[in-house]
Amino acid sequence: MSVRRKGARRPPARRHRRPRAAGRPLAERLAALARLLGTPAASGERFGLDPAGWRVVAVLGDGLARSPAETAARSGLEKTRAARALQALARAGYLERAHDAFDARRIRFRLSTRGRALYRRVAARARAQERALLAALTPGERRQLDRLLARLQRAAEAGPG
Repeated sequence: MSVRRKGARRPPARRHRRPRAAGRPLAERLAALARLLGTPAASGERFGLDPAGWRVVAVLGDGLARSPAETAARSGLEKTRAARALQALARAGYLERAHDAFDARRIRFRLSTRGRALYRRVAARARAQERALLAALTPGERRQLDRLLARLQRAAEAGPG
């Protein structure tokens, strides 16, 4: 046990410093950015959608009908989470279900008229947020970011090695 003399200065308290962004792993930095982009303004929470619901709506926004497995793969959600989001969106009237033309056991989902209207409103808000975010970069930096992200995605899809 150390004894401090009266009047002696106490050593400065250590502060927990936030690590610099450059020193953090890439996956952590990208996840943090994705969370910021998934704020209520962009993710659709203002419209009653949770982030998983918005990701499903965004995937189905191209108008194609998809199976739960396809939707999960394209949205980056786990299959069970995507299936729950699909069911909730269908109950809310945002999705239509149809049996696959080639395999009647397989169900496909597409946005309903109400779902397409929701997609247009939320996508417009998300695009506005994206434009505001990208305004911090010069046009050359935006092109460079696009090229670098494409390279990283190709490398991640190719896997290690």
